[in-house]
Amino acid sequence: MIIAILKEKSPERRVSFLLEQVEQLVKQNNTLLIETGAGLNAFVSDEDYIKKGAATVTRTEALQAAQIILSIHVLSEEDISFIKPGTILLGVFQPLYNTTEMELLASKGITVFSLDMLPRTTRAQSMDVLSSQANIAGYKAVLLAAQLYPRYLPMFMTAAGSIPPAKMLVIGAGVAGLQAIATSRRLGAVVEVFDTRPAVKEEVMSLGAKFIDVEGAADASKAGGYAVEQTEEYKQRQQQKIADAVAKADMVVTTAQIPGKKAPQLITLEMLNQMRAGSVIIDLAAASGGNTAVTANDETVMHNGVTVIGAGNLPATMPYDASRLYGKNCINFLQLIVNKSGELFLNFEDDLVKGACITYEGNIVHDRVKTVQ
Repeated sequence: MIIAILKEKSPERRVSFLLEQVEQLVKQNNTLLIETGAGLNAFVSDEDYIKKGAATVTRTEALQAAQIILSIHVLSEEDISFIKPGTILLGVFQPLYNTTEMELLASKGITVFSLDMLPRTTRAQSMDVLSSQANIAGYKAVLLAAQLYPRYLPMFMTAAGSIPPAKMLVIGAGVAGLQAIATSRRLGAVVEVFDTRPAVKEEVMSLGAKFIDVEGAADASKAGGYAVEQTEEYKQRQQQKIADAVAKADMVVTTAQIPGKKAPQLITLEMLNQMRAGSVIIDLAAASGGNTAVTANDETVMHNGVTVIGAGNLPATMPYDASRLYGKNCINFLQLIVNKSGELFLNFEDDLVKGACITYEGNIVHDRVKTVQ
């Protein structure tokens, strides 16, 4: 099997495979083609890849020759024009948002597997790119907030006086939120947490944070760790609780997203105006619209003395470990579709193979993606 690894376009710094994954696939009789410079931003040189048995090629050569292509993000129309029909494309393509690109890939006869669409089951955990990357995002969000916050995070008692601990609010206790809680507590902040799922309360409290209860939430147990649409009555109660918590917070990390829809706006202009100058918000939902009224993805917005960071891709700021975990997720999925002899085997009776497949034999085959076309 000829497998190609593409170089991601700036500002993305991750790469699909590091050396350990390349070495493993080469030992399994696969040919690895690495686009020149693909690993440089993750601190892996072309020479390092070559030593592990890979070959470095141009982007066009990789696109034309490969039977399986790994690209973290969706490809451009120009890139797609070089790929031959029947080729497999593997990455994290957000097909519920990028339906135009999915239609183009289908029309070209390219088979697309998008790992962000995997069923959230126990068996899929080793391939769960959303969790592995969200863990990094939650960690880095707190470090970024601490860097920008003009005061201490922990309590300090000195001869010159006492400094109270900073107050952190985490909105959304999924993988990113839980890591943000844990990191904030390690740094000494007092943490409050809001989530529409009462089931996460125990986990939040076990990390030393206070859970903000709002009664009447819709059941989110089957939403794969995402938020779900709530009733208007619940939203009003939710908004008041969040407003009270935001007004007291020195730092806020927001993570709430709904698959295929714009992220819910949870922090209004009025709430922002109640925060004290110097406060910091890190919005991890920025790529899908953001959880605040002023969020702009990959930008820093100053509003009334409050710093709002649209951080839609924080894992890219920790490229080595993010690539390492992502590569392991990809390797585990490839084992489902490539046998030990290096031959392609697509078993659509497997719920993971079927669940991640977006296009096949000229058609969009994923039910959820078909509904948003």
